[in-house]
Amino acid sequence: MGILVEIVTPRRLLFSEEVDMVTLPGADGQMGIMRSHAPLLTTLDAGEVILHRGSQEDEYIAISGGIAEVRPNKVIILADTAERADEIDVTRAEAARERARQMIAEGGPVQRPVLDMALRRSRVRVKVAQRRRAPSRPGIHVSDE
Repeated sequence: MGILVEIVTPRRLLFSEEVDMVTLPGADGQMGIMRSHAPLLTTLDAGEVILHRGSQEDEYIAISGGIAEVRPNKVIILADTAERADEIDVTRAEAARERARQMIAEGGPVQRPVLDMALRRSRVRVKVAQRRRAPSRPGIHVSDE
């Protein structure tokens, strides 16, 4: 028996299914959650949510931050934004990554923390989108550069 994971954004319920394990991009680093985990409330950073389903291929979802509530039999992720790999336009995500890099290099008018966050979000989106084309396998790394 697995753990129910729900991923919710202000616009929609993106995911609601039982999985064997979920990996979250916690503000203090990656964390793996399985059934019977101790209750927890944590902030989430921009990153990948990885849904592990035993013998099936892992599913990757890009989030731009949020919070997660962990209960012994359920994880609720309230994400600022969330996208499945097949929803991400790789060309647009790569263009956004390059714009953020350029603005950081030029010292654009927006504050540096805002630009750093934009760069992190765009890197995550590119990485998750690339996984659609090159599924993760042990020993294979998908670049975020």
